[in-house]
Amino acid sequence: MSLDSLEKLFLEELKDIYNAEKQLTRALPRMAKAAESAELRQAFTSHLKETQGQIQRLERVFKELGQAVRGKKCKAMEGLIEEGKEMMEEDGEPQVMDAALIGAAQKVEHYEIAAYGCLSTYAELLGYSSSAQLLRQNLQEEEAADKKLNALAEGGINESAAMAGAGQEEEKD
Repeated sequence: MSLDSLEKLFLEELKDIYNAEKQLTRALPRMAKAAESAELRQAFTSHLKETQGQIQRLERVFKELGQAVRGKKCKAMEGLIEEGKEMMEEDGEPQVMDAALIGAAQKVEHYEIAAYGCLSTYAELLGYSSSAQLLRQNLQEEEAADKKLNALAEGGINESAAMAGAGQEEEKD
């Protein structure tokens, strides 16, 4: 496909984020299971529900545009999920693993924030105001998820991870 118009770029990016969200629905339950912190587990579980709602909104956008609902393999999300999966397979202190899970999840959120920011702007420029509104709603949820992860990290998970690591350093001395 030739990207010779903003319309084509918009549709390609829409297919990309649709696939990204589908991939994420398979990864979030694994991340929740790997989390030691009950609050972090709950954050992943609630974001799974949000992600399912985001997928429904994306399907509405496709339908509003008269397009078939289909994704295009999102290699970026695939890479981010694979990176997180590799990290979850490592041995480590539970508190450190939670800090790592938050970092992996925030990388995903930042990717999604960038994608939805671009898509909502493209939709506005193309005159798809209803689609732009749906995409902005997804963007707002991704920004809120990122803030929640940040609050969990700053609310004690990163500090617990630092103390777990400090305890091991003392044992080596």
